[in-house]
Amino acid sequence: MERKGLKPLDRFDPDLVFFEPQALEYPLGKQLYAHFEKVGTPIKMTTSHNRVTGIPGDTDAKKYRNAKRTLVVGLRKTMEFDTSKPSAEYAIPLATGCAGHCHYCYLQTTLSSKPYVRVYVNLDEILERAASYIEERNPEVTRFEAACTGDPVSFEHLTGALKRYIEYMGEQPNGRLRFVTKFNNIDSLLDAKHNGHTRIRFSINTAYVIRNFEPATSGFEERIEAAGKVAEAGYPLGFIIAPIIIYEGWQDDYKELIIRLHERIGHLVIPELEFELIQHRFTKVAKNTIEKRYPKSKLDMNEENRQMKWGRYGRFKYVYKKDDAAEMQKMLRELIGHYFPSAEVAYFV
Repeated sequence: MERKGLKPLDRFDPDLVFFEPQALEYPLGKQLYAHFEKVGTPIKMTTSHNRVTGIPGDTDAKKYRNAKRTLVVGLRKTMEFDTSKPSAEYAIPLATGCAGHCHYCYLQTTLSSKPYVRVYVNLDEILERAASYIEERNPEVTRFEAACTGDPVSFEHLTGALKRYIEYMGEQPNGRLRFVTKFNNIDSLLDAKHNGHTRIRFSINTAYVIRNFEPATSGFEERIEAAGKVAEAGYPLGFIIAPIIIYEGWQDDYKELIIRLHERIGHLVIPELEFELIQHRFTKVAKNTIEKRYPKSKLDMNEENRQMKWGRYGRFKYVYKKDDAAEMQKMLRELIGHYFPSAEVAYFV
């Protein structure tokens, strides 16, 4: 099961699958079980998607890599949605975990003990709860974020859950959906009846950053092409440029990113095009985890090159020094303003 290289991925097809017994009582659970039986993926059972044992590997590093190639199919039992401010009112459950190996990802610490990918099959129950949240807030619009704890686009070809959520929200006058992805597995979403109620955002970066720090995700050109397809399908579109990283030649590379994006979508009329800019940051806990899991990473986490900033959850994080952050923000705002004059830069943090 151990894979020696971490190549770019267009989508996630697991090497091992666990099922909760109750998941097989739902149509999606039955569909997934039949699919994995047909393609020959090893299947095991587990009592709970929160307590999975038996992932192979004789070292922690191997177990971690194998866990990232493991899918767990279960039920979302709690129907209280987490808040997801400021981008949305609520995080709508769809999945937890990601197959990507982004060195800097906050899931390195928040999902440290459970790095496997979990999907939920009780979609009707989840959407019924979403409907009640919408009703509670009427006549205000209620926004739901579908990618707070994972990247659901990577396995959409297996579940079809995102398309179902998109079309459901397309029918809700005051319901909206949004999600972000690093994968180009979006072709099945292009004909969805979204009615402009779903904003798809792509996490994009320079070719250098993607190549060195975002293994097992879709490549630079693949993400840009997927974004073009989404724009042509009439979706509200957004981009998260994150994490913005300083390295030799970074200014030229980020300029190339914006120019390449303009070449693909600059001729299209895109309603409410939005950019979010996030500089690289890390905590001491994250740094220790990253260095353990990716000991050969080129990610610069030299604390002497950073300043400390108090985080929301009671931890200090290290961000770029004031002058460096100001340069990065000024440069990207000017580039976006030049090539996408009607776009909004939502924030820089």
